Amino acid sequence: MKSFTLAGWLLASLLTTLPVRAGTDYPLPPAGSRLIGENQRYIVPDDKRPLEDIAARFSVGLLGMLEANPGTDPWLPTPGDELTIPTQMLLPETPREGIVINLAELRLFYYPAGENRVVVYPIGIGQLGAITPSMVTRISQKIPNPSWTPTPNIRQRYARQGITLPGTVPAGPDNPMGQFALRLAYGKGHYLIHGTNADFGIGMRVSSGCIRLRPDDIAALFNAVPVGTRVQVINQPVKVAQEPDGKRYMEVHQPLSRSERDDPQTAPLALTAGTRQFLRSEQNDRQVVEQALTRRSGMPVLVAKGRALGAVGEPSGSRE
Repeated sequence: MKSFTLAGWLLASLLTTLPVRAGTDYPLPPAGSRLIGENQRYIVPDDKRPLEDIAARFSVGLLGMLEANPGTDPWLPTPGDELTIPTQMLLPETPREGIVINLAELRLFYYPAGENRVVVYPIGIGQLGAITPSMVTRISQKIPNPSWTPTPNIRQRYARQGITLPGTVPAGPDNPMGQFALRLAYGKGHYLIHGTNADFGIGMRVSSGCIRLRPDDIAALFNAVPVGTRVQVINQPVKVAQEPDGKRYMEVHQPLSRSERDDPQTAPLALTAGTRQFLRSEQNDRQVVEQALTRRSGMPVLVAKGRALGAVGEPSGSRE
């Protein structure tokens, strides 16, 4: 990585006073291309703030930050350390329509109808014992100022921890669903995309099965999407792509744990048939492929033979 310019240092110091942005807008790449964005770099200031504060300012998830910067203390990053902000990614290999949620990468992709762009939001998803299911559904209801009525399963799970939940939590600052909710038509309608009243947990497995967004993000998404919007939820820890210029990329995330014993850094990766075929290609540098599968950085890696191999997207300066 290149070091900061003086202007970059000034921008980094100003970031502590800048508001959090709602999602990240990317122009859609042309047909046959799936690589978007560029990684960024950030010098940790001596402000005693946790990594979640940096993640929120760049609209990325906490686990995504930790994948990109292994060994970083999530509670107190070391002042002066240079962090990679993982804002480059491959679009999921799914229809570019409505909302696409990839559980393994803890991201939501929103494709506004008739517009040549995609908005990417970090999300929190279901914890162990409350796994968010894969599905293709639609938004059935938009709910401002939602109340929360815990399901029997949720109440039982909390009871095992010695916590008695009320029958209903009314709308307000103590409501864990935040200020906005989008109900999904899947099943009995128990799954929602909603906000949160907590500052910690986006980009992590913390919910009771719903998809959770930061307050600014859910407000923006709620105001943008109409009822009936298509929603697809997938679970793909490995994404691959061959770009029109012949460059071949793979992006590997830690898979979702199924039990407390699972180590997401070493657990087996579920691969689709298309991904397996891509990885077997003689066009790939096998050593770089294996390194990417082991490292699981959550960032695109260039794996084509004869190319400048390794992590993609020279980080640019801090976001203004």
